[in-house]
Amino acid sequence: MTFLGAREHAQPRVLIVGAPFDRTSSFRSGSRHAPAAIRWASQSIETYSPVLRTGLEDAAVADGGDLELEHLTPEAAVDRVAERVGGMVGTIPLLIGGEHTITLGAVRSLAARYPDLAVLQVDAHADLRDAYEGRRICHATVMRRVLDRVPADRVVAVGIRAGTREEFALAETLRSVSRGLNIPADVWTWLQRSHVYITIDIDAVDPADAPGTGNPEPEGIASGELLAFVRRLRDLHVVGCDLVEVSPPFDPSGRTAVLAAVLIRECVLALSGPGPA
Repeated sequence: MTFLGAREHAQPRVLIVGAPFDRTSSFRSGSRHAPAAIRWASQSIETYSPVLRTGLEDAAVADGGDLELEHLTPEAAVDRVAERVGGMVGTIPLLIGGEHTITLGAVRSLAARYPDLAVLQVDAHADLRDAYEGRRICHATVMRRVLDRVPADRVVAVGIRAGTREEFALAETLRSVSRGLNIPADVWTWLQRSHVYITIDIDAVDPADAPGTGNPEPEGIASGELLAFVRRLRDLHVVGCDLVEVSPPFDPSGRTAVLAAVLIRECVLALSGPGPA
């Protein structure tokens, strides 16, 4: 099953790739099932976006299937993602996690290609621990490891409402950090001048709208707010993105997977247009 029936495309602008990995999940594992669940859920939604006024039939998009990650160590999984993203030239990778650790592989590869890479994080958690449960590479340290590759003043974090005292102190060194989705006008203008990688952790959304995630956090953003935010990506030079931490076993209703599928559709359509000048 492919995402919304996406067909092979000789030169896709956006290539969807599943990254079913959740080996370091510390509370509620299950995000390895997300790529399959989100593709399944996509069969229930339309290919057309009435807001963006375009549909997937007009987009140069393909589904590249899943990476084989299940039995790998976190380090090896990051390497595998980096290798896959590194092989995509002229194509925007859109990764479906899987836990947040996969982001590091994509950022590592794209930071080597784009010296001006900016990272836009949408997340409930800061993910800035240096180590967690004895691991330096895991879902709770992913943004700290991103800072090993991308300077702090090239990282923007929104939706952040959970973390340790030390994480919030480190977050103050980022270009911008906020609890909501508001990005200052000068920071948005700066993002428009950069190549941008965006990582979306579904737990940024309030658990009332997205209960199927490993570490739900109250007082989150509304699903409609995030959808509107994703549609603004057409104004940025996005070179890669991911959606992570959907955990289907913890949402029997399937509404988290459906929301993720709609987010991916809107993301694909936003990125498939001509983009900013």
